[in-house]
Amino acid sequence: MRFQGRITRWKDDQGFGFITPDGGGEPVFVHIKSFTRRRLRPSEQDVVTYTLGPGERGRPQALKVAYPGERRQLRPARRSTGNGTLGLLFGGVFLGFVAVAAMVGRLPLLVAGLYLLMSLAAWIAYALDKSAAQRDQWRIQENTLHLFALLGGWPGALAAQQILRHKSKKASFRFVFWLTVSVNCALLLWLLSPAGAPILGLIAALGG
Repeated sequence: MRFQGRITRWKDDQGFGFITPDGGGEPVFVHIKSFTRRRLRPSEQDVVTYTLGPGERGRPQALKVAYPGERRQLRPARRSTGNGTLGLLFGGVFLGFVAVAAMVGRLPLLVAGLYLLMSLAAWIAYALDKSAAQRDQWRIQENTLHLFALLGGWPGALAAQQILRHKSKKASFRFVFWLTVSVNCALLLWLLSPAGAPILGLIAALGG
């Protein structure tokens, strides 16, 4: 038997939400894997039809979720455009600047390597966290993701946010993220100034 309802809560970065049945009743849990057309992203207030079945934790869950008459009332999958494209460009230009500064001797290779290593680590962490969110498993703490960004991995984190569409909309997370970016960039500018030259010399000596 198929039921009809409206999506009243949806967490796109975690891939799940709740459907309120037409006529009232308890909201029903729904996971992105239960949608018949996975290439299109759901959003709140969209009307859907579904069947009921047991979920992973024994609670009722919406299954075989579709749209009335198979006519799409939802927005297409979000793509990284506008501010997202500018963010990716900013991250790419920054890494290019770091690479050039290292090649001309303005930055130790150890610093450039740290940015690349931390960016890769941040990307992997975001990918693992998104996968865990979709599977309703243990999540990586937001403070850990912010630490990767603060230590120089923010270009990789920024790319993961836009390409993987993860942690790209939560306002509180985005605020702290851009704060870590600002702190990291300010620290790099200080290192490149005369005041930071002794520290850069020490880092260069450590890197051999």
